[in-house]
Amino acid sequence: MSARFTVLTGGVGGAKLVDGLYRILPQNSLTAIVNTGDDFRHFGLPISPDIDTLLYTLSRKSNQVLGWGRDGETWNFMAALKSLGGEDWFNLGDGDLALHVMRGMALTAGEPLSGIIASFADAWDLHLSILPMTDDAVATWVETDEGLLPFQRYFVERQCEPKVQAVRFEGAAEAVPAPGVIAAIMESDAVFVAPSNPWLSVDPLLAIPQIRKALASTKAPVIAVSPLVEGKAVKGPTAKLMDELGLEVTNHSIAAHYGNLLDGLVVHNEDEASQSLAIVRTDTMMKSPEDRERVARAVLALAAECKR
Repeated sequence: MSARFTVLTGGVGGAKLVDGLYRILPQNSLTAIVNTGDDFRHFGLPISPDIDTLLYTLSRKSNQVLGWGRDGETWNFMAALKSLGGEDWFNLGDGDLALHVMRGMALTAGEPLSGIIASFADAWDLHLSILPMTDDAVATWVETDEGLLPFQRYFVERQCEPKVQAVRFEGAAEAVPAPGVIAAIMESDAVFVAPSNPWLSVDPLLAIPQIRKALASTKAPVIAVSPLVEGKAVKGPTAKLMDELGLEVTNHSIAAHYGNLLDGLVVHNEDEASQSLAIVRTDTMMKSPEDRERVARAVLALAAECKR
């Protein structure tokens, strides 16, 4: 039986690792379990930012300049919306709208999110399993010095400016993992935690009790890629958030956050690292397909060293 691998991932940074693995592993040997705590409704449409980023990245449709959305996107819808005085803090491109409309129609017809995402992946000829962490509603809320904010209001509208005091995941404690999620974790030869923001993009998955339990009990080695490079976040508010939560912006803090869930950590070149974990060092900046493949090979190598 061929080896199987699973990645717990958020959006842009995580999608790059998944892409690297997808490029070098045999077809249908990879499962991506994706954060849906960022999901929300906008103009009545269901938006799944992290899932959509992964779909666009793997299907070679992503906007490489922005890091999100579709390549060659047009913005006629947003222009028309602004002319009518509509909210314009969250951009929806014309091509991107098709995904949200199709998802909304399918959800209204009673289809689960997991089934809808599988149909999108099939339509774009993707040879891996992309699973939402749950088909249930889970929402990330950010407690800030400006009050309690839904994640997208904090992240997009306010550009992560408010000072974070805590993060909560509404509905996570009661959520049931999507079909295939637990089996993917338990039956994999290795499980990887992508270099997504641990507090905003990975913690929503770990807040679902059955997912955390599976990750703690799987016999597969669990390997994370640090989101830090030379003490800074590659993208997004990771370092800022860590500082606001009173944490040192170090790989020690990343390792401590995941605790005994991890067996190993991939860190950037000569960055410091926790001595409690197996470590592999490589250039973790993933600017090109070759970079993504390099980091993918690093996590696979560390997993082979850490076989439980």
